[in-house]
This record gives sequence, structure tokens and C-alpha cells, in this order.
Amino acid sequence: MKREDDQELWDLLGRAAEPKLSPFFARNLVRKIRQEEGGFEWTQAWFSLRRLATASAMAIVVIGLAIATYHPGPQKALESEPDVVAKIDPQDYDVVADLDDLITLDENNLWDEKPTL
Repeated sequence: MKREDDQELWDLLGRAAEPKLSPFFARNLVRKIRQEEGGFEWTQAWFSLRRLATASAMAIVVIGLAIATYHPGPQKALESEPDVVAKIDPQDYDVVADLDDLITLDENNLWDEKPTL
């Protein structure tokens, strides 16, 4: 922007007071920067050994409780299930006995047959 483009603006800027810097400006600036570094120290204090140990112990307890709660116990379904023979009606005992005889006859006949080549 040239001075001729907006003469009123340049006149207004010319009347503005120039900022005066303190002779201790650099010292004050460095002091403020050092004071703001406390954020890092705060995070170090937050992650102290005592707090980390407490948080780890709590996490282990919560995980242990979750496993103990959701882990299924021993299943007793196999012990309570009756035998296959016990499920058969008394009227069907003769049929089962006949089936057993047929199976044994079939197994014996398998060995008696001559192999064909």
C-alpha cells in the first residue's frame, strides 16, 4: 500500500504513540516464560510412582472381578444327563437287543468273506 492510496490512515498512524519498552523487558519476559513451565512439573507430579501404583492395582482388581464374574463355572450337564440306554422305553428293549445281534452278525460276516481280487 502506498502512502498516496490512503492518506488519512497514514496520518492516523503517524499520530499514534510509539510503544515504550521497559529497560527490563527481556528479564520480565524470561521470568514469565519460566513461570509457565510449571505445566510440565504438574504432569510429572500427576504421573508419580504412588499414583501409578494405585492406578495399576485398581486396574488389576477390576480385570480380576470381570474375569471372575463372566467366567463360566464347571458345567455339570454331563453328570446329570442320563445314559442312552436309560432313555429307551421298556417296550423297545427287544428291538435294541435284535439290533445288537444284527450288528455282531454283520461284523462276523465281514471277516468270513473271501477277498475278491
